[in-house]
Amino acid sequence: MTESSVNKLLNGDSCRRTSNGLKTSKNGFVKNHCLLQQPHKYRRPRDKNPNVPHNPSLYKKPFVESFEETPLMVAVLTYMGYGILTIFGYLRDFLRQWNIEKRHIARERDEQKDFVPLYQDFENFYNRNLYIRIRDNWNRPVCSVPGPKMDLIERSTPNYNWTFEYTGRVLKDVLNLGSYNYLGFAENKGPCADAAIEATQAYGVGVGSTRCEMGNLDIHEELEQLVARFLGVESSMAFGMGFATNSMNIPALTGKGCLILSDELNHASLVLGARLSSSTIRVFKHNNMQSLEKLLRDAIVHGQPRTHRPWKKILIVVEGIYSMEGSIVRLPEIIALKKHYKAYLYLDEAHSIGALGPNGKGVVDYFGLDPKDVDIMMGTFTKSFGAAGGYIGGKKELIDYLRCHSHSAVYATSMSPPVAQQIITSMKIIMGEDGTTLGADRLRQLHENTTYFRRKLHDMGLIIYGNEDSPVIPMMLYMPAKIGAFGRQMLKKNIGIVGVGFPATPIIESRARFCVSAAHTREMLNTVTRTKFPRIQSNYSPIQRALTEE
Repeated sequence: MTESSVNKLLNGDSCRRTSNGLKTSKNGFVKNHCLLQQPHKYRRPRDKNPNVPHNPSLYKKPFVESFEETPLMVAVLTYMGYGILTIFGYLRDFLRQWNIEKRHIARERDEQKDFVPLYQDFENFYNRNLYIRIRDNWNRPVCSVPGPKMDLIERSTPNYNWTFEYTGRVLKDVLNLGSYNYLGFAENKGPCADAAIEATQAYGVGVGSTRCEMGNLDIHEELEQLVARFLGVESSMAFGMGFATNSMNIPALTGKGCLILSDELNHASLVLGARLSSSTIRVFKHNNMQSLEKLLRDAIVHGQPRTHRPWKKILIVVEGIYSMEGSIVRLPEIIALKKHYKAYLYLDEAHSIGALGPNGKGVVDYFGLDPKDVDIMMGTFTKSFGAAGGYIGGKKELIDYLRCHSHSAVYATSMSPPVAQQIITSMKIIMGEDGTTLGADRLRQLHENTTYFRRKLHDMGLIIYGNEDSPVIPMMLYMPAKIGAFGRQMLKKNIGIVGVGFPATPIIESRARFCVSAAHTREMLNTVTRTKFPRIQSNYSPIQRALTEE
């Protein structure tokens, strides 16, 4: 993971950093509370570092992100909590070994002890002794449309979360703050649902073939032309699975002798795609332009290891919105570096497309940049569009190449027609081509809900992460026991949230993650803000808060 980010911002403004005596470890994230291009009465002098790009004109609007350092006492108690859980885990494993405590997991038979083990016992220690305690907070069965509210099937466990049984009861109207339904298109009625029903009647549900054979329908061609027009690029290609869009297309774009520079917080699909490509991978600190530029410069100066030949291709891989942090990529600076060092840029807009920008066109639209400056524009339809699958947009030569060389294009079954129609209808609504203002209204409502909810959580004294315009809002819990307790208490209040802990986050930065939707009403959000949360004392003094909120 990352160390603390640079103390000074690359566009000229200061970062106001908290200091509580806790040194940031290699598992830490960016720990700065940054206000970009904001007028302040007081600024600390900037360090003179020639390696830092300095161009305030790259940003046309304020760029505000907050990442508060973990309080020292909370960090100590969190480590103590994991230590106690680990000690009791070894004790329980000892009791299981002597059959004093019943084993609920699969294990090797005694007759097979001389064979290569199928189950790595030690590797499952965390799942067996820590995750199992809070397992009831995940995989809850949903039995309705996952819109602003949803219905959950109630479960009970007779053996402390090892197995679950259905009680026959349904929890009605649970407030959904966990789905990526940013624009509220995940619904079973309305223009999108009606259009999907018509497509089902005309084409059926499944295609049963790849695009290269008998699975290329006219609705797929219409979708790809619409996506290209929506993104402002020459051409695009749609895929049936968002994860495979990254993991199967990156290997088609780079290979041996190529260099991938990846943000350390990139999604698992990007990491897998980079590894499958056989390219050399180097990781830069999250949103840290100093770290990225150093890697770019070293790559050009030194070339490939041992031979020192120039790299065949240098590909920078970043995301629009990082789903665990709620941060937005500093795209203007990355594009400036990419142009200066003649590299290529791969932008994953899974969470930003439809959720950012005045026209809902993602992080490129959010910063007012030219789409042609991004070489590979990737995104998914699983979030803002309420559908499934992904896309890649760019130059026509790029898309024509992928149609012949991408495993996801050649071997995967093509997208289901009703899913394609759902995307087409929702995208046209966002673009305003349906003749209504529904798309613009939803974009405005999402922005208002995001601003309102973040402000209310901040006023409650809670520590939240991310950019002020990000609909992904992580709220810090820190301690392992709070993950399960918080999720259960929220469900009792008919609120469904997502808890995230180690190893998905650093060990001392467990959190609850809220995802705001345009379908949420002010009253729904007030239901959450009226809840009494566990309070964590902030690192900021009243004077520091006054400065940063100025």
